[in-house]
Amino acid sequence: MNLNNKTLVVTGVSSGIGAETARLLRFHGARVIGLDRQAPLMTLDGFVQVDLSSTQAIDDAVQQLPAQIDGLCNIAGVPGTADPQLVARVNYLGVRHLSTALLPRIRTGGSIVNVASVLGGEWPQRLDRHKALAATADFNAGAAWLTDFPAPRETAYQYFKEALIVWTFVQAQLWFLEHGVRMNCVAPGPVFTPILDDFVSMLGAERTAADAHRIKRPAYADEVAAVIAFCCAEESRWINGVNLPVDGGLASTYI
Repeated sequence: MNLNNKTLVVTGVSSGIGAETARLLRFHGARVIGLDRQAPLMTLDGFVQVDLSSTQAIDDAVQQLPAQIDGLCNIAGVPGTADPQLVARVNYLGVRHLSTALLPRIRTGGSIVNVASVLGGEWPQRLDRHKALAATADFNAGAAWLTDFPAPRETAYQYFKEALIVWTFVQAQLWFLEHGVRMNCVAPGPVFTPILDDFVSMLGAERTAADAHRIKRPAYADEVAAVIAFCCAEESRWINGVNLPVDGGLASTYI
């Protein structure tokens, strides 16, 4: 992968997929600046501590980042066992806010990669709602829209992964045409990360047991990281506006 001399911002850098992505990007010659609530346990080229549920914290973090970068990997997220409002703010509204704030700093040919989920695959069932949310102007307008049209509490994680996929579809081509910046989603299935137990708890024992035969095993974080890194590399320069499952074939078993 050609990542030499690229400067990439990675959220969720202190554990799981974010940590593995940072390691792989640096191995391939990129300069990596991490964003996370917790300090990383690895060598990085820069780190900014930030609460991605807060617009003020995001704006403050952006001011500490370089004037020009080559890409953004939106990997940070909270599990579905968290408060639904926090899920909305971190997994969707915060991703939009950070991406929009950094877009003017991303060089032509750069890339934004959003980590969605195989659980977002039912977005066509709620397409109109997700497009309406995607059309809101900013973080606060999106939060206000969600007050009027709240997401279901029991499936908030799935709902906002669906919403993230749809927002990526809606926004990607406009940003590519106007700024030369690509945006794609990577959609993992279950992954061996610190929040895997939360993933299982969220789905419940019955759903987990029903799905167990569909895959060989959960993914390792480095298997997902490799796809994220590819989406940042020169080799993927004509891939834009897609949602790429990285799930060992899990999604295909629902056809």
